[in-house]
Amino acid sequence: MADLLSLCLTLQPLEAPDPTDPLPQWWGRAAHALLLNVTRQYNPSLAEQLHEAPDESGQAIRPFTTSTLVGNFDHGALDPQGRYALRLTSFHHPLTHILLEAAQEGPLAVGAQVELDRRPFQILAARSQPLAEGERPVGKLDGWADLQEYPQLSASLLLAKEPPPRRLRLRFASPASFKSGGKHIPLPLPELVFGSLLEKWNAFAPVAFPTEARRYAAECLAIGRYELSSRAVGGKNGGLRVGGVGWVSFTTLNYDRYWMSVMGVLARFAAFAGVGAGVAQGMGQCRLESEPA
Repeated sequence: MADLLSLCLTLQPLEAPDPTDPLPQWWGRAAHALLLNVTRQYNPSLAEQLHEAPDESGQAIRPFTTSTLVGNFDHGALDPQGRYALRLTSFHHPLTHILLEAAQEGPLAVGAQVELDRRPFQILAARSQPLAEGERPVGKLDGWADLQEYPQLSASLLLAKEPPPRRLRLRFASPASFKSGGKHIPLPLPELVFGSLLEKWNAFAPVAFPTEARRYAAECLAIGRYELSSRAVGGKNGGLRVGGVGWVSFTTLNYDRYWMSVMGVLARFAAFAGVGAGVAQGMGQCRLESEPA
């Protein structure tokens, strides 16, 4: 059974927009509530655990991420004929099983209705499999859909005959921010990115990586090329959390086949686990992408 899921939903609004009812600037909290509500229908105890668990800055790690709602918001309104995309991920087998079942014949299946911030949507598509070569996506996030197992993900690099690459390029599709030393850091520094991924991997994968992986990222990885811009996400009580959006290419300064294989596995894991703080509410959406020729 699969452990890792990236579920991409295509949604259509069911009501005409009300100009007197402003939309949220960020839909991450609504997506978070949707995931918990779906989980509660199958396993109330697990839903309660996910709700109560602190985020990445605390002791526990929430084994899921959500995206904000992606689509056209002309003049700050929903297009009643438009298509919108939402992504829910899991890196914990029990939750993955629930989301898959919900997408096949439950509250996240095609034709079902869901609410985001009290607004009804109909699900037009629910994709959990990667696009085949030449296949055109239906939804805006379909290229992010995936279904994997931990051993499959790690073996693809750790047992490969070819040596791992010296550079890893990560795409940050939503603001990535990190909490370190009591401060919020809006830059994807190597030790913060791979340290975040290592914590999540070791919390849920059947075989943990050595903790020295964090030290390798801190001492032996450097930022090469990058294109980043800062974005602010509204938080509780009117607060703002700033993070970086764009891409960063991380380069090793001390090439080691084993450690770069570990870094490569963690980079692939990012598509399911996200990076940094706030990933349960839409921040830190991230995935590995190919270096341009």
